[in-house]
Amino acid sequence: MSSSTLGFRHRFVAGTDPAAPPLLLLHGTGGNEDDLLPFGQALRPGAALLSPRGQVLENGMPRFFRRLAEGVFDLDDLRARTAELGEFVDAARREYGLEPPIGVGFSNGANIAAALLLLRPGTLAGAVLLRPMVPLVPEPLPALAGTAVLIVAGRADPIVPPAQSEALADLLRRSGATVTIEWLAGGHGLARDDLALGQRWLAAR
Repeated sequence: MSSSTLGFRHRFVAGTDPAAPPLLLLHGTGGNEDDLLPFGQALRPGAALLSPRGQVLENGMPRFFRRLAEGVFDLDDLRARTAELGEFVDAARREYGLEPPIGVGFSNGANIAAALLLLRPGTLAGAVLLRPMVPLVPEPLPALAGTAVLIVAGRADPIVPPAQSEALADLLRRSGATVTIEWLAGGHGLARDDLALGQRWLAAR
């Protein structure tokens, strides 16, 4: 189902497996609410899928928050957009009868999923972060005990240096999350191994 209600243009696919946690799918720069649906369906067959479109445009390309330059984020906008997305998730859970979802984000979507973890603990039940950076460092750190996170990073990523992924893993661990970080030999784009690693991680939850 496609809808522009609840504050975000989004797609919702009802789940068919009651044991599967819902997935919140968050696209990368230039994507939309349809981009990650096939990935989500393959990642956890039968899961309910909630996929919003980012509301910020950068040269006509949807994003979830503004940036000032490559890798330099507008932190005030990031905080405001994270709050908006969190409110959307809360409203969608009521509308569609969902448990807290697992965030599945790629690139810009991974960064706002990480921001949801850091700024609105409890919104997400966990997260699969594909090519993420540190979005911000909140003070104080949130309490994320019991929250599991998978980070999948590329050793040859020209946009996200490996040190950024390591720093995010460290930040989340210091906040109490259980973090698994997996390394791929490739760059920034999604690869088949992303799906395999995500499937294995979700199956162990």
